Amino acid sequence: MRTLPLRLSPGDDLRAALDRVLAQQAADAAFVLSGIGSLRGARIRFAGAPEPSALEGDLEILTLAGSLSPGGSHLHISVADAQGRVWGGHAAPGCVVRTTAEVLLALLPAWRFSREHDEATGYAELRMREKPLDRD
Repeated sequence: MRTLPLRLSPGDDLRAALDRVLAQQAADAAFVLSGIGSLRGARIRFAGAPEPSALEGDLEILTLAGSLSPGGSHLHISVADAQGRVWGGHAAPGCVVRTTAEVLLALLPAWRFSREHDEATGYAELRMREKPLDRD
């Protein structure tokens, strides 16, 4: 495992920025270990909901965790507004960084993650495969 601390900038879309970092690192598997920061609005898909909901205004990222793969990311987020109300669920595209997002990634060079349809759930679920060892 190799850790990679990141600071995302104002205006960055959280999901797109993390997917871009994964591609730049030529990585096939990573986990978000931790994330904090601020957003100016978010799109979060709540449990059991078919589509994301839009949250407007300034928000603080309380937690961010998930898996990253070239075939798609699975991120969970919790955010709070200025009154301390908290929402959480799947982070969808549209979570835009307000001032900063500080994220710690764990890159897993020995693994390849993919998303594949699972008959039991009906969703594209994480599939983990260990990469063959390089033998020189």
